[in-house]
Amino acid sequence: MADTTSQDDNTEAGTGTVEELKAANAKELHRAVREEGQEELERPVSALFWSGVAAGLAVTASLIAEGAIASHVPPGPTRPLLIALGYPIGFVMVILGRMQLFTESTVTAMIPLVTTPSWDALGRTLRLWAVVLLANCIGTALATGAFAGLGLGDSSLDAGMIEVSIKITEHAALETFFNAVPAGFLIAIVAWSLPNAREQAFFVIFGIVYVVAIGGFSHSVVGSSEAFLLLWTGKIGIGGALSFLVPAVLGNLFGGAGLFAVLAHAQVREEGA
Repeated sequence: MADTTSQDDNTEAGTGTVEELKAANAKELHRAVREEGQEELERPVSALFWSGVAAGLAVTASLIAEGAIASHVPPGPTRPLLIALGYPIGFVMVILGRMQLFTESTVTAMIPLVTTPSWDALGRTLRLWAVVLLANCIGTALATGAFAGLGLGDSSLDAGMIEVSIKITEHAALETFFNAVPAGFLIAIVAWSLPNAREQAFFVIFGIVYVVAIGGFSHSVVGSSEAFLLLWTGKIGIGGALSFLVPAVLGNLFGGAGLFAVLAHAQVREEGA
């Protein structure tokens, strides 16, 4: 007589393996992102703040990496593509390190709000965004201030970082807003995709953020590190920094929370998500 218990165990084990390997569908992704966002919304302000400062410090690695590449790569048609390879570095550090990044929270905090809208939920969402954005900017201001004021790195790195940063001055405020919308949308896709990424998380983050870089789209947090560096080195004034930062924040919000999060929720709303 066959050992049915063993067969059942093997079947259950096999089924479990299949379930583990099967990618989550849209409804399951929605639930995972919603639960993550709910946890973020319930965190104390101090925890959000310090995590956001750490993220601002760490994401400045994107500017450092781009500046280092720019200082070593000679002029040529592929130079912009090579410099852009440094852009995802800070995002990889921040996202895999589970730090609070403003543009990632545009979708994670928005999904709980659109799922169960209320004035209380709106208030907690706005609180999270305000605290995290402020903390991110403090982190980028401190990091770039150290490079500008303490002479960190060598002169070629400083020149490369300024070369990369000066590009934010090429757009007027309205152009920056529209240029920031795709960046907000794409970074929201990173947050949405991570529950399915598993061991491929590094490549998902790197690939999508690289598209932001080569597209020349405006990201408010990395852009704040560029704006602060230009401010500390006297290349622009406070007005110039704000003329980039404000429309970049609004554009990222529109792309992440206003477009992607709403569309991501709409696709599962009728399924009772």
